[in-house]
Amino acid sequence: MQFRNMLVLALAASVIASPTKRDDKDDGDKKQKTDKNEGSYYKVEDGGKTAHKSAGAKVTKTAKHHGSSKTSAPHAPAKSGGAGVGGGSYVPPGGSYNLPGGDGGSTNGTTGGGGSYSGGLQTTFPTPKGSQNLAAVKTIGPGEKFDGGMQLWDRSPSTCKGQSEGGNKDAVFILQEGATLSNVVIGPNNGEGIHCLGSCTLNNVWFQKVCEDAITFKQTSGTSFVNGGGAQDAEDKVLQHNGGGTVHVKDFYCKNCSKMYRSCGNCKTQTARKSIFENCKLDGGKVLAGVNGNNGDTAEIKNSCVVGAEVCENFEGNSSGKEPSLVGKGPDGKSCVATGVKSSC
Repeated sequence: MQFRNMLVLALAASVIASPTKRDDKDDGDKKQKTDKNEGSYYKVEDGGKTAHKSAGAKVTKTAKHHGSSKTSAPHAPAKSGGAGVGGGSYVPPGGSYNLPGGDGGSTNGTTGGGGSYSGGLQTTFPTPKGSQNLAAVKTIGPGEKFDGGMQLWDRSPSTCKGQSEGGNKDAVFILQEGATLSNVVIGPNNGEGIHCLGSCTLNNVWFQKVCEDAITFKQTSGTSFVNGGGAQDAEDKVLQHNGGGTVHVKDFYCKNCSKMYRSCGNCKTQTARKSIFENCKLDGGKVLAGVNGNNGDTAEIKNSCVVGAEVCENFEGNSSGKEPSLVGKGPDGKSCVATGVKSSC
């Protein structure tokens, strides 16, 4: 009996010492959430670096799947947009304001630019971050936004023919109604720079050397905006207003430019054109704004600096193609109104 009791006790001790087997497949494989708001991270495509999502960076959302990462394929753009931002966004010193006519989006294969702009006059011409030589003019469609990534954009072969009038085909960019062009440096080897066929927005656009003219506005109505940027070494006009409506220029810099702005003096179709200039600077040249008072043109220049040139000139425009005659120089309080304009700065 004593032996049997000892055997029972030994068996009981053996059972107590043995671990119980568990089904732990759930504990060893924790479920990873793939919801768009949880359990995910952002892969920032900025030269291969991975970081959290930040403003202005192109992002591809990547979800975690049980210890491994699976990157979803990026959506293909509807149209090729050329260069991305790539560090070419413009934030100059000075104040800031909300850009009219833009929401900061992009519909042409790029990110950033397009609609947001931190204002301020910049007088140092930027160094391009690469170059794009175009065999033909590039068109930005209606309502589209294109960011040039602060690259140099030009034509090859050159379409510059001195002061000979060119056409749309000689430009670098054509902007259709509501289009926006941002962060671009225009080279010297083109005759016409940019043609706006409708109201357009230009943000931080620079011209290394102007050929015939830099920007031509052909809109029939509405308002086109030039925000920031600048041009240099223009023998004649920088901003040529051939259509109607309003051209609103802010924080624009011209160095050695004959005329910053000119309302067409002898176009076949003449109309009253309006121009507004805020916080602009013309350093060397002939005149900031030339208007045709007899057609009802007006130029308003505010808080700007004009060094070694006239603030404005008033012409008698015509539709016959003849050279318009000069009526007067300087602000007259009607065709040309100037407030807070300095002659040195």
